[in-house]
Amino acid sequence: MSFTSIFGWPLKQFYLLTGSYGIAIILFGLLVNLILLPFMAKSKKSMMRMTRLNPKMQALQEKYAKDQQRLQTETMKLYKEEGVSPMSGCLWTLIPFPILIALYAVIRQPLSKMMTLSADAVASLTDWVTKNAGFVASETGRSAAYQEIQIADLIHQNWDAVTSALGDFGGKLIDLNYHFLGLNLGEQPTFQLWRTDWSDASVWLPAVGLFLIPVISAGMSWLSMVISQKTNPQPATAANNSTNKTMMIFMPLLSLWICFSMPAALGLYWIVNSIFGILRDVGLTKYFTKSLDLEDAEKEAKAEVRRARELEEERARQKEETERRRAAGESAVNRNTSKKKLQASAKQQDDERKAEAAREERAARRARLGIPENETPASQVGHRRYARGRAYDPSRYGDEFAPAAETTVDETGE
Repeated sequence: MSFTSIFGWPLKQFYLLTGSYGIAIILFGLLVNLILLPFMAKSKKSMMRMTRLNPKMQALQEKYAKDQQRLQTETMKLYKEEGVSPMSGCLWTLIPFPILIALYAVIRQPLSKMMTLSADAVASLTDWVTKNAGFVASETGRSAAYQEIQIADLIHQNWDAVTSALGDFGGKLIDLNYHFLGLNLGEQPTFQLWRTDWSDASVWLPAVGLFLIPVISAGMSWLSMVISQKTNPQPATAANNSTNKTMMIFMPLLSLWICFSMPAALGLYWIVNSIFGILRDVGLTKYFTKSLDLEDAEKEAKAEVRRARELEEERARQKEETERRRAAGESAVNRNTSKKKLQASAKQQDDERKAEAAREERAARRARLGIPENETPASQVGHRRYARGRAYDPSRYGDEFAPAAETTVDETGE
C-alpha cells in the first residue's frame, strides 16, 4: 500500500458510510485535524510560551545589543531555563502540507488511490468509457492530469452498464458521485465567468458556486492568520510587521491559486481545514492561557521560596562570619554600609595615619637637633594655645578661692 493510499482508504470509507463525496471530504478533514490535534497542541503551547518570553527577550536584546555572541548565549540559556524550543512551534505547522499533497493525489486519481484498482483494471475501464461513453483521452494539459476523475464520473453516469460488462473488480469499484450541493467537486473552478452562459441557470449557478470555493478558501485562510496573530502576538518590530504583512497577502493568494488550479474537492478540503484550524486555535488558546497562567504562578511561587531560602542562607553565613571575626578579634565589615561610606572611612583612617607619622617625624627631628618641645602654656585650651590670652597668669591675683588667714587675738583684745 502506497503512502497516498493510506489517505484514500478513510476517504473511501467515509463515502461508503454517507454516500456523499462532499461530506466524505468534510469528515476526512475532521479526522486529519483530530489526528494532528496533539501535535498542533504542542506547537501552540510552544508558541504561546515563546510569546510570554518576549519581555525577557527584549531585555536581553537591549542589554547585549553590542555583543551578539553573548546575546545568543544568553538567549539559548533562557530557552533552556524556560523549557522551550524556538523550532518546535514551526515544525508541527508544516505537517498539513504533506497531507494536502497526498489528498490531492487521492482526489486526482480516485481509481488508483481511493479504490486501489490495478493498472490493468484502470486500463479496462478507460477502454470501456472511450468506446461506450464518449471519453477522449488526453496526453497533455489538465485533462491528462485529471483523467481518472473524468472516467470515475462517466462510470457513475453508466454504472449499470459498466458493472454488467466488467463487474465491480472484486468489490473495489464504487459508484462515485462527485455532486455536492449542486456542484461537481470533480471539476475545476474557473475565474472566466464572462464565458459562462448566463441565460441558463443550470449552467451559471454551478459555475458561480465553483468560483466561490477558491474565494471563500482565500478568505478563510486570511481569517485564520488574523486570529492566529491575535492569539499569538509577536513583538512589534519592523521585521515582524513586515513578515506578517507579507504572509497576510501571500497565503490567501496561494490558496486562491491552488483552488483555481485543482478540482473543487481540494478547495472544499482547504475551507474545512481552515474552519477546523480556527476552532482549534481559539480553543487551544483559551485552554493553554489558563494552563500557562497556573504554570507561571507555580514557577513564581517556587522562585519566591528559592529566593527566601537563599536569603536565609546568606544571613546565616553573615552571622557565622561575624561570630568568627568577633572570636578572632577582627572588626567585622558591615555589609549594609554603602561603598561610598566605606571609601570615606578608609580615607579618614589613612589621613590619621599620615598625620601621626608626620608628628612622630617632627618629634624625632627636634630630638636630633636638641630643640626642646614647646611647653604647654597655661592659657591653652585644647589645641588653642592662647585661648585665655598671651598674658594669662593663673597666680597673678593669688588663689582667690583659698580660705582667709586666721587672726590671733590676745586677751587684751589687741
